[in-house]
Parts: sequence; structure tokens; C-alpha cells
Amino acid sequence: MKIQLHYGRDNPLVIDCEPSTQIVEMRGPEGVAVDASAALVRDALLQPVAGPPLPDHVVPGDKVVIAQAGNLPGGQLLSDAIYLAILESLQAGGVSVDDVQLVTAPPTIQLDDQYPTIASIPNHPFPTTIFDPLNDSETAYLLADESGEPLHLARSLVDADVVLTVGCFGYDASLSGRSPEGEIWPDFARQNRREALVTSLLKSQRQALRQWRDEAEQITAQLGVLASLHLVAGNNQTLAGAAFGFPAASVTQSRFLAREWRPSPCSRSTLTIAGIADQLCGFADLTRALAAAARVTSHDGTVCVACNMDQEPGLIFTRWRQGIELRMLLHEAADSDDIRLHMDALQTSLFARALGDRRLVLLSQLNQELVEDLDIGHAETPDAVNRLIRQNESVCVLHEANQLCPQKS
Repeated sequence: MKIQLHYGRDNPLVIDCEPSTQIVEMRGPEGVAVDASAALVRDALLQPVAGPPLPDHVVPGDKVVIAQAGNLPGGQLLSDAIYLAILESLQAGGVSVDDVQLVTAPPTIQLDDQYPTIASIPNHPFPTTIFDPLNDSETAYLLADESGEPLHLARSLVDADVVLTVGCFGYDASLSGRSPEGEIWPDFARQNRREALVTSLLKSQRQALRQWRDEAEQITAQLGVLASLHLVAGNNQTLAGAAFGFPAASVTQSRFLAREWRPSPCSRSTLTIAGIADQLCGFADLTRALAAAARVTSHDGTVCVACNMDQEPGLIFTRWRQGIELRMLLHEAADSDDIRLHMDALQTSLFARALGDRRLVLLSQLNQELVEDLDIGHAETPDAVNRLIRQNESVCVLHEANQLCPQKS
């Protein structure tokens, strides 16, 4: 039995399994072609899960801002198809293309130098601007939180007649479920609020996620957002589903459409091979893939992550893997004012929790000396991965593991 696992290289990793090996594959939902994606989005906009269709949200003369939080699934062609479908629906409601603006915001829980920056897309017929969370003048006061602290949001959203939020609904296994990515809060907030989420996740994950959900609901209500488009990624950089309507209903429908990203294993394997298909792979992707794999791997089993990662982990992670007590490192990072240390500490904490007592083997672009210095097994070639497989009777293969969040067995 041969399985092809994409891991960010030109050629996939070919997994060769013996007939006696018990093997399970997990992957996300099947997506559709680009042309079908446009039709899928168009149907969602005209047949909302709750509330009126998009053309009924607008009237001629409305200034419409499309707020895209984070990156959308797929590449340039898919993005163009999605926005062409949105524009057609807005024009059906009488809105001129000159009154439409797309504003994008970089993801909050990612380091800027590990991921591509969202750039203006010249193929769109309407202007695109990138929100800068470091520029306070780009924001406006919206409301105060429970403690009376002011909450500011991108001024373009506050000043718009109609705001259509667009984002990718997904899961983050390292955060035990739904990810804040793809939501306008705090992606369109000032930098101090974005950093506050990272710091609070470092100190208390559950409480921080609860507070994020509460604030996000308040922001959405105060802004008067009545139209949200959540996109669900399919495997191999495709679109599997789209949910449009009132924000809460859109999220509920997205959760249903994304159910295949949350498979239910019958049992845990002794070895899990987790692939990350993205060519650009950062530490957060590695952590999410490991967390997904840990959910289907026995506590004393082995996880092998195959990816294209070439950036060295941060200082906190490195010192921990070299023997420094993790709790002390996390306290030191939390007491600093350096958000990069906070981010490094957060990912290290999530990584350590997922790994537990499992053995980790890494097939990546990192050199053997560095990997082994981090007390991680180094797989130099795909053959080394197949040798691991032959040593185990039960194997689980996770395709695009950084997007999966299996149910715990």
C-alpha cells in the first residue's frame, strides 16, 4: 500500500506500508475547482443560512467595506473568483464598484517574518488596502470593555455604511478547537490589543479564548455587522464550503461544513506521520500539526512531522529543549515587554503540552545537528520515515495536519 503525503516539496513523500500494518488516513473535506468555487460562494451569498441575501443588505450609494481577516484558502485564482462573486452580488443590490473597498489585516497569532504578508491584489476591480495595527490613526474608538478600557477598530470599518466580513473558518488543534484566525477581532484592532490576546493565551488559554469570544461578539454587534462570509478550506488548497448570513449563524454552518477537519479516530496509533503541505511553514504550523497528531497517537508513541520548515525555533523553545525548566522560561517571557518573546513562549508552551512523553521525529529543511541539539529525532530522507513505519504495527497518516483537529479518542 502506497500513500502520497504532500509536505511542501516538489515531490510528495511516498509512504510504503506493509500489508500487515494497520494504517488509517485522515484528511480534510474534498474541495471544488475554481469555477465551481465561484458558484459555491455566489449561491451562499444569495441563499444565506440566516438573514437576507447580500443584495438586500445594500442600497445604491452605500459605501461598502469588505473586511478580510487573515488569508483566504487557495491561491490567487481562488481569491479572484471569490471576490468576483461578492462584487456581482453587491452590484445586484445597486452598489457601484467605486463604492467598494477591500481592507485586509494580518493574522494576530503569527510572527510577521514567518508568514507571507497579505498584499494588495491588482486583479480585483476595487481598491485594496492593508490595515496597519501599529498606526493608531488608522483606528477609531468603538466601545469600552468590561473594565472600561477603550476598544479601537480599523477606522475604515467604523466609517463604512456596510461592512461585510470575510474570513477562513478553521481549527487549531494546539488551542483545542476553533481558531481566532479569520475573525475581525482582534485582527483589525490596535497592536496593543493583538498583543494582549497573545499574552493572555500564554497565561491562561481557556480564559483568554472565552474573553476573545465575548469581545468578538460585542465588537460585531456594536459595529452593526449583519453579513459574514465564512469560507471553509478543502484539501489541497481548495474551497470546500461557504456560509453566509448573520455572524452567529454563519459560524454554526461553517462548523458543520468543516466537520471533516475534525475526524473521530477509533483508537490511537503507535506512530503518526503528519504532513504540512504549505511551502512556507513556520513554528506555529509545526505546533498545530504536532497537536493534531498527539490526539491520535498513544502517550508513549512517536510523531513524525514532514514539512518544509527551514527557520530555526525561537530562544524560549531552544533553551527549553536544551534542558532549562519550561515554567521558569515562560514566567520570564511573560514578565518581559517583548511580544516576540511572548509569541515564542506561547508556541513553546502549546508545543510542550501536545508533545507530552511522545517522541518527535522531524523531516524538514533544518540540518541534522540543529535538530538533534533540540533533542528531536532527525529524518534525513523519506526512506527514514518508511523505516519508522516498518517498526510499528499501527500508523496514522494526517494530510495537512496543521489544519486538522481530530476528536480525542
